[in-house]
Amino acid sequence: MIRKRRDNTLIPDPETNPEAPKQAVALQYDPAVNMAPKVIAKGKGHVAENILAAAQNNSIPVYRNKSLVNLLMALDLDKEIPAELYTTVAEVLAYIYRIDKKHRKTGQNLP
Repeated sequence: MIRKRRDNTLIPDPETNPEAPKQAVALQYDPAVNMAPKVIAKGKGHVAENILAAAQNNSIPVYRNKSLVNLLMALDLDKEIPAELYTTVAEVLAYIYRIDKKHRKTGQNLP
């Protein structure tokens, strides 16, 4: 989708714009400490690339979803996610848990 500014110039949608800067958000969840996952890192461009590299270097699974990242980018660092995102983030955590379990069983590194 492309939106128009008031002066009728076009604004490419960051969801579909291949030239949009890369974004990344890192979540942490410890049910013994927190009621919900919290944002521990977020950034665009070079910062996003560093977050993704750190995940890869530490065998932390990465889930790619531009819509979810856009929502999480609006949250403050070190804050728990809002209740409206519980279901979506729970699905992501379940997906990551399954991948982690599979890779631990086979002894492979995570993608």
